[in-house]
Amino acid sequence: MEYSYTVLFEPAEEGGYVAFCPALPGLVTEGDTYEEVRTRVKEAIEGYLESLQKDGLPIPADKKLTLDPVKEEIRIAIPEPA
Repeated sequence: MEYSYTVLFEPAEEGGYVAFCPALPGLVTEGDTYEEVRTRVKEAIEGYLESLQKDGLPIPADKKLTLDPVKEEIRIAIPEPA
């Protein structure tokens, strides 16, 4: 069986990239290059789906992004500890 998932790639502050898949909660991986993180995320998705199958759980459908993500800085103030 073949599945297709949307993956988001973000540059990491320390260099390289971070990738995550909105349809598969908790699936996050990173790599030093785009090619490396792309390979790792494919492997991570494969392992995730195999684990679901092994546990008898359903394979989730992809979450198609119909809108572009919004980037916004949210400022939060918390009091200093006493």
